[in-house]
Amino acid sequence: MLEEELQDSLKECQQNIENIEINILLNQEFDNLNCYLEIHPGAGGTESCDWADMLLRMYERFCEKNNFKYEIIDYQKGDEAGIKSVTLLIKGFYAYGYLKCEKGVHRLVRISPFDSNARRHTSFASVSVIPEFDNNVDLQINEKDIKIDVYRSSGKGGQGVNTTDSAVRITHLPTKTVVTCQNERSQLKNKETAMKVLKSKLYQLELEKKEAEINKIVGKNSNIDFGSQIRSYVLEPYQLVKDTRTNYETSQTQKVLDGDILEFIKAKLKKKD
Repeated sequence: MLEEELQDSLKECQQNIENIEINILLNQEFDNLNCYLEIHPGAGGTESCDWADMLLRMYERFCEKNNFKYEIIDYQKGDEAGIKSVTLLIKGFYAYGYLKCEKGVHRLVRISPFDSNARRHTSFASVSVIPEFDNNVDLQINEKDIKIDVYRSSGKGGQGVNTTDSAVRITHLPTKTVVTCQNERSQLKNKETAMKVLKSKLYQLELEKKEAEINKIVGKNSNIDFGSQIRSYVLEPYQLVKDTRTNYETSQTQKVLDGDILEFIKAKLKKKD
């Protein structure tokens, strides 16, 4: 009994030490902020749209398991299945610090449920994560530089959301940055949220531009994960999820798709660039 008690105490100590280590690693300037997480399917039509929907479910389950609150601020359904795009606002303790590790391209290999010949298909979806910067960020947006469109919501929502022209799309013309919001019944509230997302995106672009300039001066290659494959989810012919950045892998594919991605995030935080 004493041996079992000591083993349990040792495991608890190891877990506490690991948690402290992770909290120390979350030391970047914006790690403690909330974040916006966007998912977009790659080429591949219905297959990729369905994969994007699976990723949305994975992140929703991750938030529920780790005490993060989330809100879907934009949701566009696919033509046949899945989603064309989705934007979540995720709130919680170091939300950006954890979820920034998910930025990049996610690859799925499986037997397609949409293929009558039951062939194996490869699908891609990109995940983008930016901090939710507060209103004190010194960034001015010229009204002449933006185009605002309103349209009827096609996403999730009640009767009032889907039957009025409440959805808002804002395009920042100089950078071609587009944000949409359609979760509120009020067009004014959707516009306010969309402007907030746009401001965060533009500020993030400025930070990345400055970082690229510094890296060029010091001779360091900038490695921005968005647009590069970071993780493969193989369901056929074998079961394996593997992160290409850290080589962390697991055969528990269903657990991962059910939101158990914390170990992948921890591995990325521990790995020095």
